[in-house]
Amino acid sequence: MNKRTFLKTSSLMVGGAFLPKMILANDTPRTNWAGNLRYSAKQYFEPQTIAAAQELVKKTPIIRGLGSRHSFNSIADTPATQISLKSMQKVLSIDKANKEVTIEGGATYGQICKEIHEAGFALANLASLPHISVAGACSTGTHGSGVKNGNLATSVRALDVITANGDIVSFSKNENNDALKGAVVALGGLGIVSKMTLALQDTFEMKQLVYQNMPMSALEKNFESIVSNGYSVSLFTDWRNKNVNQVWLKKRSEDVSTPDTEYFGAKLATRNLHPLEDLSAENCTGQMGVSGPWYERMPHFRMGFTPSSGKELQSEYFVPFEHGYEAMMAIEKLHEKVSPHLFISEIRTMTGDDLWMSANYHQPSVAFHFTWKQDWNAVKQLLPLIEAQLAPFNARPHWGKLFTMNPKRLQSLIKPLPQFKELLATYDPKDKFRNPFIQQNLY
Repeated sequence: MNKRTFLKTSSLMVGGAFLPKMILANDTPRTNWAGNLRYSAKQYFEPQTIAAAQELVKKTPIIRGLGSRHSFNSIADTPATQISLKSMQKVLSIDKANKEVTIEGGATYGQICKEIHEAGFALANLASLPHISVAGACSTGTHGSGVKNGNLATSVRALDVITANGDIVSFSKNENNDALKGAVVALGGLGIVSKMTLALQDTFEMKQLVYQNMPMSALEKNFESIVSNGYSVSLFTDWRNKNVNQVWLKKRSEDVSTPDTEYFGAKLATRNLHPLEDLSAENCTGQMGVSGPWYERMPHFRMGFTPSSGKELQSEYFVPFEHGYEAMMAIEKLHEKVSPHLFISEIRTMTGDDLWMSANYHQPSVAFHFTWKQDWNAVKQLLPLIEAQLAPFNARPHWGKLFTMNPKRLQSLIKPLPQFKELLATYDPKDKFRNPFIQQNLY
């Protein structure tokens, strides 16, 4: 296994620009966030300008973009060269008239939200962790929760992509909306996202309430009511005793008066909680009905908290909303096998969209997320069982998490796949951005 160290000094000239890079060394290896995957890339670059990034892409035969490293599978890996725009993190402009923000391609949500809020605006939704890159989250169809909220990619109004020949191609709702539908959730296969424009709404305050111990039986006839009673709702369960351990309700502050002490059999928490109740809630976003800005309530974890590499694995599957409870009960049948290897599961919802490679394409969805103990030998035995239980509902996996689904089965579930492959062939005719993950799962 190759090991590398990061050299702060410039060490390669490409197209007249010096670029820092990773070189072979004998110390710390580069891994993904959780440490379950060691990247196989022989070279790693962090260009300091878009021009340098363009020149690098143009002159490199095989290359792959790397975001905040929060994918648990090899979607961002390549045996050749990785490139990161992490040094390009700025908010470039906020268009108040059209309610849009334009950001650089390396920005994370944690780096842009406060500035957006201070300008009087908000994003429609956020994921549970704020430190993930915007481009990476959108490219993999990552999401928050809320029956009226799309995944994070649905906020994209335009993006610039460095394509295989080093040129920047712009996709936007105003100019080429059909192509934009394929370019947003592109799995890194179209090129390197250098700039993004996101839709905004007026800023608002939120309150968060947590309820404990809801019987799963309460969801049988009330599933839609339970998950709809808030701007964003998350259910946490360890699949023991047919119990939902916690319900996290995130509401606009004006929609909360005196909170109910009971919620479909669950009791209002009397202290701040972590989804894993044995852990400190210090790094979790504010609860107990205390009002705060949208960006300090929509994630589960605080903006100022960047988690260290955690020994965990993650998987997630999307099913049509109308099958949410039925799918939940199908998973519950595996509780004796699942629970010993699990930290926690989270169940979230999102509305449908028209993005070609989104798991929510033309269907509102329920997402079943699993945070596993870091034992891949055990998890890889469990995933086929879960996938079999969810197969009757045409479940699709999250692109950035672990799954074992047969590629032909996966491809059969993606109706716009032919259009997406045509888009890739147009802008990457020599497969510069294709990697083993894309090759295996799409081709």
